[in-house]
Amino acid sequence: MSVTPSESGRPVGLRFEGFGWRPAGSRRAALSEVDLSVDAGQRVLVTGPSGAGKSTLLRAAAGLLGTDIEGDMSGRVLVDGAAPGTHPIGLLLQNPTDAIVAESVGRDVAFGPENLGVPREEIWRRVSEALELVGFPYDHHTPTRTLSGGETQRMALAGALALRPGLLLLDEPTAMLDPDSAGVVRRAVAAVVAATGATLVVAEHRLEPWLDRVDRVLVLDADGRLICDDTPVGAVTRNWLALERAGLWLPGLPPPRPVPVSADLARPSQLVSGDVMCAEALQLRLRTRSLRGAREQLALAGVDATLTSGRIHAFIGRSGAGKSTLVAALAGLIAPTSGAVRAHPGMAAGLGEHPHRWRSRDLAARLGWVPQNAEHSFVSRRLVDEVRATSDRLGREVDVPAVLETVGLGRLATADPYRLSGGEQRRLALVAALVHRPLVALLDEPTVGQDRHTWAAVVGWMTALTTAGCAVGVATHDEDLLNSVVAESTVLVAGRGGDRR
Repeated sequence: MSVTPSESGRPVGLRFEGFGWRPAGSRRAALSEVDLSVDAGQRVLVTGPSGAGKSTLLRAAAGLLGTDIEGDMSGRVLVDGAAPGTHPIGLLLQNPTDAIVAESVGRDVAFGPENLGVPREEIWRRVSEALELVGFPYDHHTPTRTLSGGETQRMALAGALALRPGLLLLDEPTAMLDPDSAGVVRRAVAAVVAATGATLVVAEHRLEPWLDRVDRVLVLDADGRLICDDTPVGAVTRNWLALERAGLWLPGLPPPRPVPVSADLARPSQLVSGDVMCAEALQLRLRTRSLRGAREQLALAGVDATLTSGRIHAFIGRSGAGKSTLVAALAGLIAPTSGAVRAHPGMAAGLGEHPHRWRSRDLAARLGWVPQNAEHSFVSRRLVDEVRATSDRLGREVDVPAVLETVGLGRLATADPYRLSGGEQRRLALVAALVHRPLVALLDEPTVGQDRHTWAAVVGWMTALTTAGCAVGVATHDEDLLNSVVAESTVLVAGRGGDRR
């Protein structure tokens, strides 16, 4: 399927003049004195360490800062010489669930073209075309609430492409996708940009997959300052050392060594040796309701998995295979349709072997759960309060400053969790779920959005958990994680269960 230039918006240029931004309630600027121009039709990769301001830069270009998002702005942003909002702009947010506006996939993708006044028959042609381009696997009527993180990411990208924008802003568009699906999305973006001439700005931590698809690489440092503006070849040759020090994922670099984490921060408050939890012939059917009535979806079928103390067990498979559902089921958050999730008697301590029947307090005492959308776990408006929330309720002591320093969040102790970057939110959710020292850690895509330094901190914490005798289950697409510390894997196939490796 192809897209013709005549069907698209006119490519537009983008300019930042002395631009700075400090989020409301924060003492630290997210961006400082940014001066740069992007010519109409250019393809630009923006990269930098976690929290450098990449997402802020894209939101500024879309005109969201100071309107939808509160804070102090300096300088200005111009899109073809005017304030953002004058031209159609396609924006894919780092967390695609933030952009869901409709109950069904088709209506969600159609939302942008509808607001532009595109004729009805043209809207639905665009919807079908955009969903096909990104390799979306279901029909228009699929409820948005049933989608996995990776499927939601593809749907949100389809919504941006359906606008036929003159400026396309993509914030980590493949972060939640398996390698094959990520390749489909990158090819779709390249095809649309080549056919329409749209200006492209894509923010990513990993450079290599995009280097042959962009004209220019911009690098922000940890303080939100532009430190590199070069061609793709120049960025990785002339600036290699600076980029490596900044923690960027450069072509050919092996994954970093995990950062050592004190065993005192990870040691379980109770200890059980051997197989701690298991799923036996687990089946889950998820039922949702929408304007079109009830819908039942087979999420898992016949899955067997075992979590053993002192080991990391991974759940892998294509986007939508059921990894997040399995993690939630093991965490006692979803009751099986058939089969069972069983806990070791020493872990259950008289509560019964089925975690989904335990009280919330008992679950929290024994299990640490980090959801795919990290902010869904937040209960506080300051990092320090979020880190100690569960521990305080359970009466367990925690050294909050040491914990925050370990994962690179020390200088953000009083910040609002909802104002953090995606990578920062994931690290916060990780430590908030684990500092009360549970016996089992269940983590959903914990390394998404991390630079090399913060990736090493996350993996260091996971390694410390296993050294201390904790059992870890992780849903992931991260091949570096799989090759570094994972002991064994369960491969999930959508609707058909899994195979152990």
